[in-house]
Amino acid sequence: MAPLKLAIVGGGPSAFYVASRLLSLLPKTNELASQLKIHLYDRLWAPYGLVRYGVAPDHPEVKNCTHKFDDAALDPRLRFFGNVNIGEQAPIPYTLPLSLQSLFPHYTHILFSTGCTIPILHPALPPSSFCVTALSFVHWYTQHPSRPTPPPLEHIEHVTLIGQGNVSLDVARMLLTPSSRLAHYDVPRSVLDVLQRSRVRHVSIVGRRGPFQAAYTTKELREMMNLPDASMVPLDPALIAHPEQANGGVALTRQQTRALQLLQKGSKNPPGSTEKTWSLDFFRSPTGLTAPAGPGQKARLTLAHTALDASSRAVPTGETSTIETDLVVTSLGHRADPSSPWYDPALNHLRTLGGRVLDADGRVVRNVYASGWAAMGARGVLASTMMDAYAVADTILRDHFPGKDVETTPLSEADVATEQAQGGQGDAVEVLPKEVDLDSVPPEVEQGWREGLVTDFSDWKAVDAEEIRRGEEQGGKERERMVWEEAREFLAKVRSPRAHLNA
Repeated sequence: MAPLKLAIVGGGPSAFYVASRLLSLLPKTNELASQLKIHLYDRLWAPYGLVRYGVAPDHPEVKNCTHKFDDAALDPRLRFFGNVNIGEQAPIPYTLPLSLQSLFPHYTHILFSTGCTIPILHPALPPSSFCVTALSFVHWYTQHPSRPTPPPLEHIEHVTLIGQGNVSLDVARMLLTPSSRLAHYDVPRSVLDVLQRSRVRHVSIVGRRGPFQAAYTTKELREMMNLPDASMVPLDPALIAHPEQANGGVALTRQQTRALQLLQKGSKNPPGSTEKTWSLDFFRSPTGLTAPAGPGQKARLTLAHTALDASSRAVPTGETSTIETDLVVTSLGHRADPSSPWYDPALNHLRTLGGRVLDADGRVVRNVYASGWAAMGARGVLASTMMDAYAVADTILRDHFPGKDVETTPLSEADVATEQAQGGQGDAVEVLPKEVDLDSVPPEVEQGWREGLVTDFSDWKAVDAEEIRRGEEQGGKERERMVWEEAREFLAKVRSPRAHLNA
């Protein structure tokens, strides 16, 4: 049986969940264990993707999954290579560029866990100095290596968020939570400095549908209601007076019922009792944004009033209104990078079936897989990402070790039918070799590693410990993050000289 040498492109939760599952299903006691090698490549110098650079700082419990990822990384069959940009686009200038074709000769299998990294823009709201994406805002407060420009909060009083999902509420919470409270979390000092100068007094959270269709979770809504220094502008009672009717005649789910109770109760701080306020503006859809007339002036956002049709779609009523705002932040979802191989523009992500990548003619590309948002689109939470990753890992093992003693999850009848209809990988497109050197990596990667540009997991653990130490020095803060230049300088001082990757 030929070895399974897998390159995973992407270093976020889905990538680590797949790797962890593969390693656990082929433990070192298994006769096939020595036949497995995994190399994980990420364009970011630090691992964990959205867990490090997307989770809100005041949600540290969400990051607990990294303990599982760390356990997987202890297995010598898994290696992490950070700061390696695979593909045509290079949004981070200092990364090592590497073409996908450079990977092919070194691996029998490739998995894309590249996520959905491109924000979806609103056609009526082109990016400008007064209209930005929520992704750039999140990347700012998590100190993402792409380094977006910090928002000029010292000149901003009114912020309008377009979209009512959890990311919008994360941004609103960051803007309205006292910086002294955020200082205990994983918020970089440079970000806290901007938040301390903030003049934001109101955040409008705009959605085109109603309170029973909003995408935020009850947990996130509750956190908004409990903000210590802000209060919610009361809703029009008519919006929540007839819940079942407003929900299209369908009984409310448990989550909708809980959200309704929160909306009925309102914020912990009574309206008018706080300097800072926020509002949920339902049944509104942007149609245009006019630039500020001059210095000190506000932009004008035009909103169409909407209602739900019989299919619960938001349709314009013909009425409009205009609000004055300093900054518009759009949070309308994400798509995969269109330059990615096997990207399907109709899906906004890679074309897959059961985790296997398909070409434009619908044929399986042998031993090429995708997981997480790269395969499913930008939806779901960490738990659903984990379940998808486990299923893809099982598919990889079933494809490579058919009939062997590998305890994958049994396929359901529907999955069996799908596999039979697809014919497994029978009539597949070939792009990868069947036999490779188990220890080889592209020479550019080894050179970058020797020069200290490419990071490995031991580098990350050294930085991780140092960030935590620096945080403790600041009065028990969770950590104080490093940017790449700081991390590279630190690593140059603490790690041993590098000679050969496999030494």
